[in-house]
Order: sequence, then C-alpha cells, then structure tokens
Amino acid sequence: MPLRIGIIGLPNVGKSTTFNALTQTQNAEVANYPFCTIEPNKAVVPVPDDRLSKLASMVSVDQVIPTTIEFMDIAGLVEGASKGEGLGNQFLGQIRNTDALLHIVRCFEDPNVVHVSGNIQPNLDIEVIQLELVLSDLEQLERKVEKLERESKGDKKLLPQLEIARKMKTHLQDGSPLSTFPSQSDPDFQYLNKELRFLTSKPVIFVANVQEDDLDHDSPCVQKVKDTARKQDAAAVKLCAVLEEEMIGLQQEEKEDFLTLMGIDESGLNRVIRTSYQILDLISFFTFNKSETRAWTVREGTTALEAAGVIHTDFQKGFIKAEVIPFSVFKKYGSKSAAKNAGKVRIEGKEYIIQDGDIIYFRFNI
Repeated sequence: MPLRIGIIGLPNVGKSTTFNALTQTQNAEVANYPFCTIEPNKAVVPVPDDRLSKLASMVSVDQVIPTTIEFMDIAGLVEGASKGEGLGNQFLGQIRNTDALLHIVRCFEDPNVVHVSGNIQPNLDIEVIQLELVLSDLEQLERKVEKLERESKGDKKLLPQLEIARKMKTHLQDGSPLSTFPSQSDPDFQYLNKELRFLTSKPVIFVANVQEDDLDHDSPCVQKVKDTARKQDAAAVKLCAVLEEEMIGLQQEEKEDFLTLMGIDESGLNRVIRTSYQILDLISFFTFNKSETRAWTVREGTTALEAAGVIHTDFQKGFIKAEVIPFSVFKKYGSKSAAKNAGKVRIEGKEYIIQDGDIIYFRFNI
C-alpha cells in the first residue's frame, strides 16, 4: 500500500492546483469559489529517485518500478467544519487513513481569487484548520471515553486505557493537537491512535504557496509559515503551485531547463516527497533481477527479515540471508559480480537494519 498524503487547507489557497502540480495531472478542478472540490481527488504517483534509474542502466534492464505515494485532495475546510459547516466532517473523515497531512497555506496575492476571510493572514488561516482538526478528534475521543466508562465497570483491565483517554481529552480541550501529547509512547495512547486515527497526531508539512516573484526569497508571509512550523516541530516547504502546474507534460530535460530558468534547483514534487520521507522516517532499498529493478519503502530501523516480508510473505517465512550492497558501492564497481570479487557484498542475517540505498538480494527457502 502506497504512502498516503492528505492535502488540506482553506478554500482557494491553491490545494487543487498543488494537487495537479504534484501529481503531474490536470484532474482536479480549479475554480475561484469555495468547495469546487466535492469528491476527493486521488492520484498515485511514482517517487522520483535517480538511483533507481541508474541501477537499471548498470544492470541493463528496461523495466523500472519505483515506489509510489498517494495524494488525496479534499474540499477546503472552513471554520465550523468539525460541526458540519461547509462540507464538514465528511471530508475530515476522508483523511483519517492518511499517513501525513500537507497543509497548503496561501501566501500569494491575487485580486481575482477570493480569500474566505477577506485578506491573507497565514497564522489565522493555520489556526482555523488546526482548531477544526482538534475539534474533530475531540468528538471522536469523547465517544470513546463514554464507551470505555461503560465497559470498564465490568472489565477493570480497561481502566488504564480510560485514564489515558481522559488525559488526551483534556489535552484536546485545551486546544492542543495530540502531536504534542506528553505520553505518546504509552501503549494505550498508541492503541487508541491506531484505532481512531487521530488527525492531530499525524505529521504535518506546511506548504507556503507563493507567487513566482517570491520564490527567490522568504516574504513575511512565508516566514510566518516557517515560524509556525518550527514551533510545532513540523516541516515547511515553499512552492509556487501555478508555476509547478505549468510544467505538466514537459519532458524531464525540459523541466530541468525550466527550473534552471526560474532559479529553482528542485521541483515542488521532489521537495514534498523528500520532506514526507524525512518526517515519516522512511527510506528506500532496491532489488533487481533479469527483467526489472524496483524500489521499496520501509521505515528506518526495519530489519532484513521485515524488509523481506514487504516484498512477499514467503521471503519472510523462509528467510535464510540477505546479500547487501550499498548503492554507492554498486555504482563504483558497476555490477554485483565485480563488487563480489572485491569483497564488497555483505552477507547479513535477520536482524540486520536496512540502510537507505541498500541493494539487496534475499535468499529464502519455502
């Protein structure tokens, strides 16, 4: 299942334009009025990784299978969304299954695109969205607390879970997201978070959507977004969604020339995906055979046995060993046989911790 990123924000901040730019499509309707997005737009896109195409070239195979990421663009949220205002909780529910949130914040001036509150105030815009997420989580948790209070009368084992749930409820009532809850390592917190998929516990990337003239410097608006991200221990990315959308359909070389002309060293898609991997502690490893090269995504700290299971359960069940070559080593020697002759192919067991860029051949027996 691909990594899932939910795109959120107020209406008319450039969410659908950003979606189109990130996914290199023009599937999402862009209009100058709130709620032009009714059904969520979804797209699964390949994760760009130059190492994968380089590996394919070195082992002379045509089929390259990158790992993927799914973006979901939902309707713009407004104040009162958690209580049904705008298009309400329907859309908050749609992003509960995502791994992280991409919060688009408007930092561009355009008299032809209305702002729901009349003027651009990034801090207030962020607060409106975050409050609605908090209130939505609080509503979920209040129902859970009521249920636990009933069930714990007959099952005392539930009392610790009830206690942590009450503490979480108080935390949310104070207007604080669960990402700042002090006892996140508590097993009962983790259980409740997995069950209820709290929105405010998800990692957040704030995206300052700017006009083209602001790409080469941080405007006061962008600085406010970055300051907010820093205070919340979140990530921040700056991009011009309109400019990124203009690159849809261009060949890779044309895109690179366009970015150079604009003074940009990396596309918005690359920045967002790279940042998503960082905040979620994700890494990639590679496999290849006679017909294909392929990238796989795992979390940092994943063992060789667990990584084998990502490919196929049979690999995990019958795991014998893993032959590992770091990408930099493979690139230096040009082939597995050359690396092996140089003594650079490592034999690792079940407990080996996968490193970003590892090229792995799993040996198993079923």
